[in-house]
Amino acid sequence: MKQYLKRVLTAAGLGAVLLASAVPVHAQGTSWPGPTVEAMKKRGTLACGVDTGVPGFASQDNAGNWQGLDITYCRAIAAAILGDPAKVKYVPTTAAARFTVLQSGEIDVLIRDSTLTFTRSVQLGLDEVAVNFYAGEGFLVSKKLGVSKITELNGATICVITGATLELNIADFARSNGTKIGTLLFDKPDEAVAAMEAGRCDGYTDDTGSLAGMRSTLKNPADWVVLDGVISKEPLGMHIRSGDPAFQKLLFWLHAGLLTAEETGVTKANADQMKTSSKDPFVARLLGTEGDFGKKMGLDNEWLLRAIKVGGNYGEIYDANFGPKALDLPRGMNNLWSKGGQQYALPFR
Repeated sequence: MKQYLKRVLTAAGLGAVLLASAVPVHAQGTSWPGPTVEAMKKRGTLACGVDTGVPGFASQDNAGNWQGLDITYCRAIAAAILGDPAKVKYVPTTAAARFTVLQSGEIDVLIRDSTLTFTRSVQLGLDEVAVNFYAGEGFLVSKKLGVSKITELNGATICVITGATLELNIADFARSNGTKIGTLLFDKPDEAVAAMEAGRCDGYTDDTGSLAGMRSTLKNPADWVVLDGVISKEPLGMHIRSGDPAFQKLLFWLHAGLLTAEETGVTKANADQMKTSSKDPFVARLLGTEGDFGKKMGLDNEWLLRAIKVGGNYGEIYDANFGPKALDLPRGMNNLWSKGGQQYALPFR
């Protein structure tokens, strides 16, 4: 009998161990709000890695003020966590240096029109949080070149930013299509575009959002054309260092919150009013009147209300930086899923 009980207890203990090991680490309990947020609060600022200057994503106006879709995300994060969208230190990074800057701890988050890829997730020790802009690699070329399709670029030389997925995409495209495309490498987009205008290359390549932005800076935009089509998928979004699941979840749900705000009609202008008047339970959870969703992540319940009031919902942010009054770039894949796009928020429930 004693030997039987010993076997039962041993089996039960083994079963408990196996059950515990089968439960995902995050499900066993994430430490809120996490080391990155704690460091931010102690420092009093969010260190946000951004582009050196691409209209639409991140650029400075004549007064030196930063603006763009990625900049608005930085400000929304600071508002949500620190209570003030101005508490951001912007760290301009080149494509070649951006991930090293993040890995070194110089910045808390990288929001720099950067593609989420396998290599960056698996080999660089980074967590890819969410896609805030769907794009593809396209080409801006001189009309004098006389081409209308990407497949007609055989023999052309293209100015490219070094350290990005762009150069690899061109090599893959050329190999699969039997064409030869030369590249001229630069650290910054403005340097590449200046070289293109000076005649050192036949065109410039970047993701479609950045192409629209850089075309707007040309001396004679009408002399240049964006070729139809793309040669790659470029889901751009937020990157953080691996090892802080609380920060990853917070940023993921912040992006979901901006999308949910658009889905439910919450805007920068009406957010305060909808907080008190809306009967929609998703709005109530979003704006902090139901469910303690902020407190569950170590924040207060108005964290998303503050984030939305920075630049509005996702649609407002897109329109302000890429819409008809900005770069006139159709939303396309960046529209809500209910309107034929790819932006789809997980539910606040």
